[in-house]
Amino acid sequence: MFTFLLVVQAIIAALLVAVILMQKSEGGGLGVGGSPAGLMSARGAADFLTRSTTVLATIFVTLSIVMAVIASVRHAPSDIDTSLVKQAPATQGAPAPAGNADPLAGVASNAASAPAANGAVPLAN
Repeated sequence: MFTFLLVVQAIIAALLVAVILMQKSEGGGLGVGGSPAGLMSARGAADFLTRSTTVLATIFVTLSIVMAVIASVRHAPSDIDTSLVKQAPATQGAPAPAGNADPLAGVASNAASAPAANGAVPLAN
């Protein structure tokens, strides 16, 4: 359904661009050539193109809103899975002084002085 509406909106957008470019404007544009003795007079063609632009723009905006609603319903947020949330680790040893801005300042000195539990050599400073 969403793909069909997307294709319809692309076709309407192309038609809207074509109709806008066919309108005669003060600045030039592509204009509509031909004699007034044809199927439509110049005034009739202008009215038809103006009405076509209005209808196509209304359909385009309506389709945009409908597609936004469909997309938001389709991708609605589900319940948050909290099974992988890490628990806060318990503090080991004395807490860091409150005046120290770097929370890892005491870790480096403790890691260098304490032997490694798994037999690995600690990094040198």
